[in-house]
Amino acid sequence: MSGTSPLVGSFVAADYAVFAFMLVVSASVGIYYAWVDRGQRSSADFLMGGRKLTAVPVSLSLTASFMSAITVLSNPAEVYRYGASIGFYGVSYVITMVVTSEVFLPIFYRLGVTSTYEYLELRFNRATRLLGTVLFIVQTILYTGIVIYAPALALNQVTGMDLWGAVISTGVVCTFYCTLGGLKAVVWTDVIQLGVMLAGFLSVIIRTVAVQGGISTIMSDSQQGGRVDIWDYDMNPLRRHTFWTVSIGGTFVWTSIYGINQAQVQRYISCKSITQAKL
Repeated sequence: MSGTSPLVGSFVAADYAVFAFMLVVSASVGIYYAWVDRGQRSSADFLMGGRKLTAVPVSLSLTASFMSAITVLSNPAEVYRYGASIGFYGVSYVITMVVTSEVFLPIFYRLGVTSTYEYLELRFNRATRLLGTVLFIVQTILYTGIVIYAPALALNQVTGMDLWGAVISTGVVCTFYCTLGGLKAVVWTDVIQLGVMLAGFLSVIIRTVAVQGGISTIMSDSQQGGRVDIWDYDMNPLRRHTFWTVSIGGTFVWTSIYGINQAQVQRYISCKSITQAKL
């Protein structure tokens, strides 16, 4: 442990080995699919995995894509500070999945486009497509910067690992396997990474329960330190979070992501059938 703070430690050899192992595995997946699919004849096969993927790996990939460090770090803080009303996002998720699978997905899937912005050109004109593409690129650059910086900052604060070392290593490896392996590499590395994330969550829960003496003790501590309000049905739209603002407002937010976001659409149209895509 560091002499400056009892909360900040440092990586030992085993920790660095695990971190390096994850990077090597991710890079290896990219190399594997670059070799296996070296006979691909079109960019569509590269970008959509030949449209041969199934529901399970794609759904896990979708989960991993938007369960970033931002989510992992911010949601507990949100609940602790403002209460658990964001739990009503579960309602918005259900509505969003129905709307996406029955309205947006069939259109994109049957058109066979590799980009949602191709649809804008088909529906309107090339200028609209270019505008949408540029806005998406800007948004993605800003979002990706935060997504990479957040876990690097967490590692730096908790373990003392070099901040820029974490940023550069993660960014380089992700770029490497995406460029070599295409969508298949992205999907399967997401599956592996999600498994590691869930294992981490589970280990934290088990450790916390073992140390603090059970769920009831943890809930008691959280009630003393923060807020656990959830049953708020106030109709005032100016309130921060209520059932109505989260479930209804959240439906529009998540539909904009799952319905038309390129990162999502590109994955579900890579499925081998529309039934698999809807699942």
